[in-house]
Amino acid sequence: MGGGTAMAGLLRRRAGLLRIRLRQRRAQRRVFQLVTVLCSLALAPSAWLWFAAGDRVGTVESAPSAPVAVVFGAGLDQGRPSPYLEHRLVAALDLYREGKVQAILVTGDNGRTEYDEPDAMYRYLTEHGVPGTRVVRDYAGFDTWNSCTRAHRIFGVDRAVLVSQDFHVRRALALCEAAGIRSYAVGVPELHDGTWLFGGLREVAGAGKAAFNALVKPDPVFLGPGEDGIPKALAEAAGR
Repeated sequence: MGGGTAMAGLLRRRAGLLRIRLRQRRAQRRVFQLVTVLCSLALAPSAWLWFAAGDRVGTVESAPSAPVAVVFGAGLDQGRPSPYLEHRLVAALDLYREGKVQAILVTGDNGRTEYDEPDAMYRYLTEHGVPGTRVVRDYAGFDTWNSCTRAHRIFGVDRAVLVSQDFHVRRALALCEAAGIRSYAVGVPELHDGTWLFGGLREVAGAGKAAFNALVKPDPVFLGPGEDGIPKALAEAAGR
């Protein structure tokens, strides 16, 4: 009797342990499924950006002609363009010199008196031979959506070549298309260093914000009246 009771107790304990393990495995599967769903949702906007870009991302050489190049701000170093911003400006210079664009819209942050991306970009381009009348400044390009929607709504840009680093151009392309600009994007290559890696990681979060902006199409921080800098620059290029 004693041996039978001990065996029965052992079997009950083993059955109890088996039930616990089964519950743990079910819980682990649920956690795994939840993590998979959350990761899929987090990466879905990035996948949308890559899919939406199609074959409209390339180089200066492959870029089609367009009236305007749009150059997005990328920081300053003691009042001068940062290395990343300078590389964008060099690409815009190449587009202009090859006759692929007739005007350049430089769009960046001038939210503080001591920080002025558009003027720094303007000075760089004019110092390298672009006539000042062909460079138009947007002082309220606080982020990519602001830059894109203001380019269309304030400056009248309908078709453009967008210039930014290769990790950012797909987001710029999707947002400018959503803003009403037929676009092609030149992706400026960079060394895959820490700055590049940080920029790429930031794009994962930026993709979610981009999807929201493309869907909702909010007004920019500053709207204001239309500006005629781009039409004047294009009229000058056409000899009118």
